[in-house]
Amino acid sequence: MSEPAGKPVRESQSEYSELALPNDANLFGMLLGGKVMHLVDLAGAIAAVRHARMPVVTASVDHMSFLHPVKIGQLVRLQASVNRVFRTSMEVGVKVQVEDLMTGDRKHTSSAYLTFVALDKDGHSTTIPPVIPETDAEKRRFEAAGRRREYSLAHRPV
Repeated sequence: MSEPAGKPVRESQSEYSELALPNDANLFGMLLGGKVMHLVDLAGAIAAVRHARMPVVTASVDHMSFLHPVKIGQLVRLQASVNRVFRTSMEVGVKVQVEDLMTGDRKHTSSAYLTFVALDKDGHSTTIPPVIPETDAEKRRFEAAGRRREYSLAHRPV
């Protein structure tokens, strides 16, 4: 079976936005970290499906950082794209920003790397097209994803 043709990173890029509401807040009026993680998973899955054009499942969250809290009433903006493909899996990077809708000010609040696996119609992992990085930033993320995968494979539990 021949390998599928590659797709540029730009074809998988996705954006997702949601208003931070009180039902997802802690006692201090900040969005729960678990809610941020849920949104990151959704945004990452959208990018993964856009690349693979088939169902995907989350295999791992390789890294998640929380840089600043998200306050109730702020707009949570997530940007995601496929960094690299490894035959049946792919790393997706997600950047989270908040926007103050009254001022327009934006702040980077979180970043994450997730691994998704593509599934065929029978629910088995299946080969997906490679990703083609075009910009310098995409090429840098492509190389970094390879290093993260090597580290992850070398340190996975036996």
